[in-house]
Amino acid sequence: MRRIPLILISMLLHAYVGLRLVPPIAHWPAAGAALGVLLAASALLLPLSLMGRSLRWASARTVLVWSGMLAMGLFSSLFVLTVLRDVLVLTLTALVALWPGALELEVIGRFTAWAVLATAATVTILGAWNARRTAAVVRVDVPLPGLPDSLHGFTIALISDIHVGPTIRGGYVQAIVDRVNQLEADMVAVTGDLVDGSVVELAGHVAPLAALKSRHGTFFVTGNHEYYSGAHAWIAELRRLDVRVLLNEHVVLRHDGNDVVVAGVTDHSAHHFDISHRSDPQASVLGAPMGAQLRLLLAHQPRSALAAAGLGFHLQLSGHTHGGQFWPWNLFVRWQQPFSAGLHRLRDLWIYTSRGTGYWGPPKRFGAPSEITQLRMVHA
Repeated sequence: MRRIPLILISMLLHAYVGLRLVPPIAHWPAAGAALGVLLAASALLLPLSLMGRSLRWASARTVLVWSGMLAMGLFSSLFVLTVLRDVLVLTLTALVALWPGALELEVIGRFTAWAVLATAATVTILGAWNARRTAAVVRVDVPLPGLPDSLHGFTIALISDIHVGPTIRGGYVQAIVDRVNQLEADMVAVTGDLVDGSVVELAGHVAPLAALKSRHGTFFVTGNHEYYSGAHAWIAELRRLDVRVLLNEHVVLRHDGNDVVVAGVTDHSAHHFDISHRSDPQASVLGAPMGAQLRLLLAHQPRSALAAAGLGFHLQLSGHTHGGQFWPWNLFVRWQQPFSAGLHRLRDLWIYTSRGTGYWGPPKRFGAPSEITQLRMVHA
């Protein structure tokens, strides 16, 4: 029963775009017909691709999912730009009503329709290239007052939100691992949303993480998507890969004579799936040495900082937001999270929010490039 409403909603949204864009370009009949066919195919592909993961034949499943995700990326831009075009056309229509003959509305209608199509296609193509390339390294210095000389230059390689799943597979993950290993970091942090699928389906594609290299090892905290995908099974699998999973707990690293506390909390929403996994920054540092020269917190969602500030942490590492992933959704992230991307300060706590190392849903990143972050602790 759920499939019918999903398909109906998709058809209605696509019909709106078709009604608004096909007539203005119909002076070229072939163009109008091609757009109509494209929208009809997209209207079916979007819901079918979401349901297509259950297909028995792997090749058919791959083609359907990829086609649907690409269509989703294109339609997202088409829909938003069509709405903006309608706002513009309505505004100009009102002006013409006040000053008749001031503008040629038919010409403007044709031009703006073609502009929507060209812009959506360009953004989708560039967005797909940005999403599928291996994330670039972003280097960030974190100034810390009172940092011992022996911790100046302590480096963390941060990866987040890879979303291994229908379109992100083992080769994509291996390329990330290779690039992280080139950094020769002191530790690697993985701040959740690693997977979109079960251990049975994706274990082989996540396996490259076992090859991550750093001085002190790899540390992981759960994101909300782990709980959609069977968090307990993934926790066990990551531990098997020698990845240290931190569940409201900490470890103490000994680095050149200094104590470095690395704490990690479960996802901010974890208690909705398992009450025993309620995120608790305070519990994560119980028993930690008070004199530790560096205290780090790994937390999937930036909003965990609201509870972590004042607990003695120097730096929180987060992800979750994707930096919005692509326009215009990057404009709305701040409504749900206090920080959308980059380095910010909350009282005595630095928070770094990664834009993510992979992508979710459509293979599309525009205005929010993926990243592998190299964070270096430096004297303030």
